[in-house]
Amino acid sequence: MDTSSARKAWNDRYSASDYAWTIKVNQFVERHLADLEPGEAIDLGTGEGRNAVWLAQKGWKVTAVDFSSVGLEKGRQLAQDHNVTVDFVEADATTWQPDGTVDLVLLSYLQLDPVGRATVLSNAKTWLRPGGTLFVIAHDQTNVADGHGGPPSTEVCYSVEETVAALDGMGISVAEVVDRVVATDAGDQVALDTLVIATQP
Repeated sequence: MDTSSARKAWNDRYSASDYAWTIKVNQFVERHLADLEPGEAIDLGTGEGRNAVWLAQKGWKVTAVDFSSVGLEKGRQLAQDHNVTVDFVEADATTWQPDGTVDLVLLSYLQLDPVGRATVLSNAKTWLRPGGTLFVIAHDQTNVADGHGGPPSTEVCYSVEETVAALDGMGISVAEVVDRVVATDAGDQVALDTLVIATQP
């Protein structure tokens, strides 16, 4: 799917309901980043802005990037509802570049093909200050066959091995497939996610 088609698909998805997902911060973001000293952060592929707003509430100065104008507008409203400031930027995650380096780069369920993933991970490494954190949480490739929800194709899903390899030279503190419990009408289901946390030397 080309960028224009993908943008339209996400705009349509975000237009279909108040919020496509919960407005609460992702559980793994909260668990691993709650005690991180606030600084400057980039939320790349912010969607409707839930993680960016949470980071801002924690004292971070956040730039939140997405190519969906509908998602960004909902993010702005969410930030306003929580009385925080987030710099929402409409741009393609694979081509956008920040003005300077930051302390945290967050990639949360950013669905890209293998070339896009490699580009974004390579870029993100260069955006971090020494000691900065790169946090990746994404649909794992095993989720397509063995987990609940998520994309139907492994092409836009991640693997721990691929992600760690792309972050060569960084310090890897967490690299695992994690279970995420999803409540459904049929009961709790389990989704499988790639979780990688890396530190810039």
